[in-house]
Amino acid sequence: MRRFVFSTRFAPLSAAVAAALLAGSLSLHAQAACTNPDGSQSESVTLSTGKQAKKRKGDEPKESKKDQKVQQSKDTKAAEKKRLKRNPLADVDKNLPDKQLYDKALEALNKGHFDVARLDLQTMLNTYPDSQYQMRAKLAVADSWYKEGGSAALAQAEAEYKDFITFFPNVPEAAEAQMRVGDIYFRQMDKPDRDYTKAMHAQEEYRNMIQQFPQSTLVPQAKQRLREVQEVLATREAEVASFYASHENWAAAIARYQTVADTYPLYSGMDQVLIGIGDGYAAQARFVRGANLPEGPKAKLEQEFDDRAMAAYTKAVTEHAASNHVEDARDRIAALNRPQPEATQEQAAASQALENSRSQYKLLDIAKIMFLRRPDVVQTATVGEPTMADPRPTLAPEVAKFVEDSFREALNPGASAAAAPKAVKAAPEAAASETPAAAQPGAPAA
Repeated sequence: MRRFVFSTRFAPLSAAVAAALLAGSLSLHAQAACTNPDGSQSESVTLSTGKQAKKRKGDEPKESKKDQKVQQSKDTKAAEKKRLKRNPLADVDKNLPDKQLYDKALEALNKGHFDVARLDLQTMLNTYPDSQYQMRAKLAVADSWYKEGGSAALAQAEAEYKDFITFFPNVPEAAEAQMRVGDIYFRQMDKPDRDYTKAMHAQEEYRNMIQQFPQSTLVPQAKQRLREVQEVLATREAEVASFYASHENWAAAIARYQTVADTYPLYSGMDQVLIGIGDGYAAQARFVRGANLPEGPKAKLEQEFDDRAMAAYTKAVTEHAASNHVEDARDRIAALNRPQPEATQEQAAASQALENSRSQYKLLDIAKIMFLRRPDVVQTATVGEPTMADPRPTLAPEVAKFVEDSFREALNPGASAAAAPKAVKAAPEAAASETPAAAQPGAPAA
């Protein structure tokens, strides 16, 4: 039996309290931490007759009632918006049997029960082939495979999305399906130094989406995804070029860098790419200076290679004035004893806008790149048009042939034109200029 302890202050009330407890007409509320006049704490008891005082209408602030109604209204609208986003047709024809199957399938899909959702959707399609929800059901089947994930499920999702586009090419949802096809490959992209097949497929699918559905509201999102894919492809190509440069295979390095400059103008490392091109031609000029050649041809070759290096450095300084490595380009121009170029106001503003559109690295971004093996797209530009068609790439044999023709023309003016047919015939053999570096252990594919 519970034992109640009362302070001496309330001793006269103890009998009354006991009677009230037995009769059930009074309620006892123990009130702890009642402070005596001397500062000590004692227990106190509060008695009530069971009748609560009536609240006056004006006791509760009017503002609190209004705030509660506003909060409830906002929450209700948010929940309703979320529900309709998951199922835009939730409130349409609720009593129709095909609609009931469709709603049931979407509910299972949103809960992650993909097999159950597909079974209900397939039942609806087979039972009601003329249903007005047939198109939505087919798209939901593809979505179920996409959300399930995994290589096999994503492959099935791609097939379902492409079937949807074939059957319903003119509906707005066709653009959504094509966007999903690009997303399938985007999700599977690896780091730039790994297999880049998925990135190439993603680029192709996003380009198809933009070209086939130019009026879609998803076009801006597709363009941004395309920029991110091209950032990864450009990084890969630039890393291969850097490898060849480190092994002093300048023809291969220049070819790779030039391909990046021509194909991916929004690349975040474009300043370094242009500097790499300049360094390649500067290396050729240094080779000429150390070669045992007549002074006339030597001066001509030095001038030609230095001019090409200067052109690359100048482009880095003027067109990428706000980039991080512009001072490196200026230092190289100073080493050539050439005047420093200056960017125009338009060039400086365009470069600044491009650099301002790039995000900065955060701790979470670094963790994802390191541990989840995701490609680095943090500094992808968010302005500018992505490349919609790849230009012809620059090949190492072409660069090697240019250098060879330059030497031949300097030493024997007019000999290059006479040797042109032979050079064209020997072009396949010149492709071996990249082969020695690629054959080394750990070398990337040329």
